[in-house]
Amino acid sequence: MDAVQKANSGHPGMPMGMADVSTILFKYFLKFNPKNPSWINRDRFVLSAGHGSMLLYSLLYLTGYKSVNLKDIKNFRQLNSICAGHPEYVKNSGIETTTGPLGQGISNAVGFALAEEILKKKLGKNIINHKTYVMAGDGCLMEGISHEAMSLAGHLKLKNLIMLFDNNSISIDGPTSLAVSDNFKKRFESYGWGYIEINGHKEKEIFTALKKVQKAKKPTVISCKTKIGYGSPNKSGKASSHGSPLGVKEVSLVRKKLGWNFRPFEIPKNVLSSWRSIGKRGKKIENKWLKIYKKNKIKINNSFKNNFKKAIKSEKKDAVKENKSLASRKSSEAIISSLFKKNNTLIGGSADLAGSNNTKTKNHKIIKPGEFGGNYIHYGVREHAMCGIMNGLALHSKLIPYGGTFLIFSDYCKPSIRLAAMMKQQVIYVMTHDSIGLGEDGPTHQPIEQLSGLRAIPNLNVFRPADKLETIECWEHALKSLKTPSVLSLTRQNLNSIRNKYTKINKCSFGAYEVSRTNKKINLTILASGSEVDLAIKTSHKLAKEKIYSKVISVPCMELFDSQTKKYKDKVLNETKFKISIEAGSSDCWRKYVGDFGITFGIDEFGKSAPYKEIFKYFGLIDKSIVRKSKKLIKR
Repeated sequence: MDAVQKANSGHPGMPMGMADVSTILFKYFLKFNPKNPSWINRDRFVLSAGHGSMLLYSLLYLTGYKSVNLKDIKNFRQLNSICAGHPEYVKNSGIETTTGPLGQGISNAVGFALAEEILKKKLGKNIINHKTYVMAGDGCLMEGISHEAMSLAGHLKLKNLIMLFDNNSISIDGPTSLAVSDNFKKRFESYGWGYIEINGHKEKEIFTALKKVQKAKKPTVISCKTKIGYGSPNKSGKASSHGSPLGVKEVSLVRKKLGWNFRPFEIPKNVLSSWRSIGKRGKKIENKWLKIYKKNKIKINNSFKNNFKKAIKSEKKDAVKENKSLASRKSSEAIISSLFKKNNTLIGGSADLAGSNNTKTKNHKIIKPGEFGGNYIHYGVREHAMCGIMNGLALHSKLIPYGGTFLIFSDYCKPSIRLAAMMKQQVIYVMTHDSIGLGEDGPTHQPIEQLSGLRAIPNLNVFRPADKLETIECWEHALKSLKTPSVLSLTRQNLNSIRNKYTKINKCSFGAYEVSRTNKKINLTILASGSEVDLAIKTSHKLAKEKIYSKVISVPCMELFDSQTKKYKDKVLNETKFKISIEAGSSDCWRKYVGDFGITFGIDEFGKSAPYKEIFKYFGLIDKSIVRKSKKLIKR
């Protein structure tokens, strides 16, 4: 309450309303150690209702985490304070994930709970056996992602997942009855969740419910009927306590009502000591666990070892040897199959498109309800939840999740992708059917602006490989990018090989590189990505017949190219005055490369339904059309 008031910004209502539930959870049930926030077998506490961040920061400070001190709390919502407006993931801080967009925390929690089951199967229940608690509000449960994630969690019977539902019936606009009349009990039970209703301000009821779920056989919702802004004489139970400071007068009245006779930020020694003793209890629990861990250390370390080098090298050599036309989604399938020949931390999946995304191979074993010894998840038609769950899988430990869908449906995934980038998590998105090249499914399924939208997200590598060799190299870079998520944008249609020599160097890691030239001295640079690189090479050869010489630059990843040295970028871009780009998508992101004297060959309208070669011709993405316009450019 005091932190929100000092900042003159924030949400005091939820932290005040859920303080009782949090106290019982942390005091009697939550397994954690503030001295080692990253202990792998700790219980996970996820605040999905991220607007109530001051509840989390208060708990971290009171229980003795070094990450949050009283000065940080006094600087709530101020520049560079760890106590941000909504919780932001910081490694070893006790903040498990970044939340704010409502419902994201629920999907992350499903990922945590799923990771716990996967690792329990790998390592044994003596090593991994913990709970995931997610605190969610009415808003989290209104968002569609909550339906997707909870449905899958119920299907998989994630028994160590517990939701603490802050059922205060208030949202920003007023009572939730303005927009919601769900029967929560029936809703959650239909997903396969247990459901317990309690008064969120009665210690005995809170304790009894939490005690009961320790032995649950399925995920459970504890619906905590609470009063938002509990303790506020004039704003308790009202929307006015949700997203604004209570005001100096009301803060004073709350103190009086609760009998709290202390100045702002003053915590009596006996109160702080009691909380710190709660934090210290976790050290003893971890010490017991460490004895078991030391006996199994080699097994655990081996379970987290990855050795992708051999598979990558073998696949690159095969690609050069075969030198055949192949869709990049099929090329991706080949490398995935090779990667899964040996045990590693990769966990695959797809949003009901395994056969189209080519994300599932004969070397996969399916994760099923109660059977977690596999390495592939059928997410169902749940793109948004899939990506939120993958964030949870990545955050939990050292698992590397990848999931597939069509590139057009990246729009469903975008909020979760953005958070993965913000949190610097290694998550890999296999997005196929990447252009008008998918053909007859038409404009609803043909991505146009999606590549530009994804490329606009900071700390996200968007790969668009041009052949099998490039696809392998893009996968290789994604597997090495420990702090950056990756999108692999792959074709449905076959692609010709653009390189026929094996190199140890990963050329795609430069983001852009020269693949061909028609003369030592040139007067045109042609930039292209993915399926259009082959078109660029054909265009280059046709221009050479007219004595216009050029080089072709494959641009599999703009983000990596932009991060190169000025010298390298100048070598690629500034050899010629005239530059053109070719990509079957929106052209705006190419203008920075072609400059004032260049032409972008792309598509800045929606696609068409027809066989893909006809659509390419319709939009002028054929060598004849590009040659004609390029000649005019050079002769200008």
